[in-house]
Amino acid sequence: MLPQEQINIYIAEQDEWKRRTLVRLRQLIHQADPSIEENWRWDMPHFDHNGIMIGMRAFKEFVSVWFHKGSLIKDPKKLFEPLEKGAEKGLRAYKIHEGEAINEAGFTDLVKKAIAVNAKGTKVTEARGPKKALVVPEELESVLRKDPTAWANWEAYTYSHKKEYAEWVADAKKDETRKRRIAQALEMIREGKGRNEGQKA
Repeated sequence: MLPQEQINIYIAEQDEWKRRTLVRLRQLIHQADPSIEENWRWDMPHFDHNGIMIGMRAFKEFVSVWFHKGSLIKDPKKLFEPLEKGAEKGLRAYKIHEGEAINEAGFTDLVKKAIAVNAKGTKVTEARGPKKALVVPEELESVLRKDPTAWANWEAYTYSHKKEYAEWVADAKKDETRKRRIAQALEMIREGKGRNEGQKA
């Protein structure tokens, strides 16, 4: 199946407000530059230009658009979410919740700047050096891989979000607690929630 067809199906399966939002975002991306290519990567729509550039996904309570080199893009309209402590320095996200209008001019400006960054071949560098390899408990990874929705969300999470879940499960002292946390993590990840959105013991 072609990426365009996969994206069409993905958008069609969403709730009405998410579907309208995704359709409009897609239109704005292509209006910014008709040569942008559509791809299907990590079970979600991607839009590339001289390399990986933008990804978008519908979550339970919002639609999120990732700019893979967002840290290199000036954001005068303050559309990007605040960078979380320990989050990947390159990635930036623009989120739209139900009832919110897309800032079309601001978003289009971000897309054009992302195109310019990729055209220059600029790479994101980590000032603090490379991150330590993330160690995910085998039981947690196994459960997530068996659930397509949860695994797709997990793959799209930032390093810090994954680290929070991995450490939460690994810190469980008792086997019973560990199993309960894995079950809770699966539920929250399936809904696209970060660990701090579900503070259960």
